[in-house]
Amino acid sequence: MKATLTVLGSGTSMGVPTIGCDCTVCHSSDPRDRRTRPSVLIEFNGKVVLIDTTPDFREQALRENIRQIDAVLYTHTHADHILGIDDLRPLSYHHKPGKLPLYARPEAAEFIRTMFRYIFAADYKFGGLPQVEMHPIDGPLELFGARFEPVAVIHGETEIYGFRFGSAAYLTDHSEVPEASYSQLRGLDILFLDALRHKPHPTHSTVENSLRIVERLQPNRAFFTHICHDLAHEETNASLPPNVRMSFDGMKLDFEI
Repeated sequence: MKATLTVLGSGTSMGVPTIGCDCTVCHSSDPRDRRTRPSVLIEFNGKVVLIDTTPDFREQALRENIRQIDAVLYTHTHADHILGIDDLRPLSYHHKPGKLPLYARPEAAEFIRTMFRYIFAADYKFGGLPQVEMHPIDGPLELFGARFEPVAVIHGETEIYGFRFGSAAYLTDHSEVPEASYSQLRGLDILFLDALRHKPHPTHSTVENSLRIVERLQPNRAFFTHICHDLAHEETNASLPPNVRMSFDGMKLDFEI
């Protein structure tokens, strides 16, 4: 089945440009160096699946003219991946049948329910709430005729999820890919990996480390995301192998799901 992936955001938690920064990348005239917080959209079979609701989701949705969301998957609970949940409101009002389903690891699902209690608690009666319902992920999901398989990755000292869907996989916010997860990532057409910068970071992968993962897994195409202002798009692309590219906001890729 044919599918299209849209990169809604390719930036790190502070985005690029970063507030108050005078570096070359933050003042770049290349639109690919403007990076909102990390998220992707997958469209197939008339359905639309969103991975993470970033603080920039409203801007991303307006930019890409998003009119429909049928499910949301969450990788983890850091602010740059969940704070846009309230901007699901207008899309959730048109979702049928029932409420818009959200999916997350059990502990992440509970965290989101608690942090956004006004959305999920029955004793809150405010109007204008997102019409959503949370479901814990306890294994692969079958959504609208496609399989979404959670892939465990390590983010500093915490295990979070990436996802494989058909011939593509999206891994963001990882400092390590556990050995057990490599078997889930064989035979890929498209692989997205965290590549924050060149300098080591305690909770994120570097360009060099992610290139080693690409070399081991041998996907047809690999794309780096969660990119900070240390990396200029054009300059970094020029240093990468032909099958590895920097992603950018608004990038669209076709693949089989």
